[in-house]
Amino acid sequence: MFEKWFKLKEHGTSVRTEILAGITTFLAMAYILAVNPNYLGSIPGASPAAIFMATAISAAIATICMAFFANYPVALASGMGLNAFFAFTVCGAMGCSYEVALTAVFIEGIIFILLSLFKFREAIVNKMPKNLKFGITAGIGLFITIIALINSKVIVADPATTVALGDLASPAVVLSIVGLLIIGVLEYKKVPGGILIGIIATWILGIIAELVGWYVPNVEAGVFSVIPNFSWASIQSNFAAPALFKFDFAYIAKDLFGFAIVVFTFLYTDIFDTVGTLIGVTQKAGLTKQDGTLPNAGGALMADAVGTVVGACLGTSTVTSYVESSAGVAAGGKTGLTALTTGIMFIIAIIFAPIFLAIPSFATTPAMLYVGLLMLSAIKNMDFEGDIADVIGGFLAVVMMPFAYSIATGIMFGIVSWVILKVATGKAKDISAIMWISFVLFAIYIATLVA
Repeated sequence: MFEKWFKLKEHGTSVRTEILAGITTFLAMAYILAVNPNYLGSIPGASPAAIFMATAISAAIATICMAFFANYPVALASGMGLNAFFAFTVCGAMGCSYEVALTAVFIEGIIFILLSLFKFREAIVNKMPKNLKFGITAGIGLFITIIALINSKVIVADPATTVALGDLASPAVVLSIVGLLIIGVLEYKKVPGGILIGIIATWILGIIAELVGWYVPNVEAGVFSVIPNFSWASIQSNFAAPALFKFDFAYIAKDLFGFAIVVFTFLYTDIFDTVGTLIGVTQKAGLTKQDGTLPNAGGALMADAVGTVVGACLGTSTVTSYVESSAGVAAGGKTGLTALTTGIMFIIAIIFAPIFLAIPSFATTPAMLYVGLLMLSAIKNMDFEGDIADVIGGFLAVVMMPFAYSIATGIMFGIVSWVILKVATGKAKDISAIMWISFVLFAIYIATLVA
C-alpha cells in the first residue's frame, strides 16, 4: 500500500526510515503547538485552548494533503512570523479584531489557490536561477541555525554588540551543545534515527537536570517545566472546539485599503517563505531534477494554499511549509510517507498534549543546528566567479535570511538585485517573465514598507 502511494523503492527509502523521519520532523516543529496558542490566545475573542486545537488540526490536514498531493517529506503548520504579524501587528498596532485578521488570512488562502491553479507559484520555483536556489538553501541553513541558537539562548541580545554569547552556566545552553555533540556521534556511527534519538536524549537530560534542581522552571520568565503534566486540569485545559468561521467581511467596506495591505503582506510573505522552504528542503532530499526544476511543485503549493484556507476556517493564522521539515529529510525522509507520519503525529498530539508541550526548545536545538549545517553545505555548489548578477543575488539571499530574520526578505534581496544587475550589465534578455513579475511584486511590497 505504502509502496503504491509513495514509491518508496524508487526513492531509495523504507517505511521504517520514513516513519522515523516523520516523527523527527514533528518533534522539531512541535513547539508551534505551544507558541501559537500563546501568541494568538492573547487576542480578545480568541481562546488559547481553541487555538491549540485549530493549530493541531490545520497542521494535520495540510501536512496530509502535502503527502498525497505532492509526495514530498514537507510538513506544514501555522507559520512563525506570520502568527506574530497576525497577533501583534494586525490585531495589535493596527487595532483590527481577531475576526478581521482571520478574514484576511481566508482571502489570502483563496488567492493562493487561484495562483496555484494558474501555476504562478510553481513557475517561481522552477524559473529561479540556480545560483539563487543554492543561495536560498544555504541561507535557510543559516536562518535555521540562528533561530535555534536564539530559542535556546545560546545567542542572546546585547545592546553593545547586537548579539552575544549566552550564559554558559545555563542548563539550556549546555544541553543544547551537548545534544549537538550526541547527534554528531550518532551520525558518525550511522545510527538510524540519530537526530530523533538526539532530541529525546537531550530532553531526558533536561528532565534529569530539573529533578536534581539545576534546571529551574520559572513561568513568569518563560522557563517551563520539561516534565509532562498529566493532571486532569492540564489535560482539560488543552481541549476546546476550534472557533469555526469567525469572519468579518463587513470590515472590508469600512477600510478597503488597510485590509488590502494586510492581505498583501500575508500573501507576499507566505508566497516566498513557501517557495524558499520548498527549494531548500527538496534540494536536500534530492527531489529536484538536473535542470533545477521541481516535479510536483504544483501539488505542494496547493497543499499550502488549502492549509491556509482550512486554518482560517478553524481560527488560526496562515498555514505554511515548515523549514523544520529538513530535520526529517536529514533523518532520511524522502517521500510523502514522512509527511503523512508528521500529520498523524499532530492528531496524536491532541490526545497527548502534555507530553508534546513539555518538549523544550533546547531539546530540538541540536537537531536544528545539525540541519542548519547540512543545508549550509549547498553554498559549495554556488558559482562565485560567474555572472555578477548570479554571484551578488545568491550572496544576498544567503546573508539576508539570517540577518533580517526572514526567508522572504532574503529572497527579495536576491531577486531584486539579480534583476537590477542583469539590466545594468546589458543582459535583460536573460530575465524570464516570472522573474520580472516577482521583481514588480517586491517593488510594490517595498513601496508599502517605505510609504
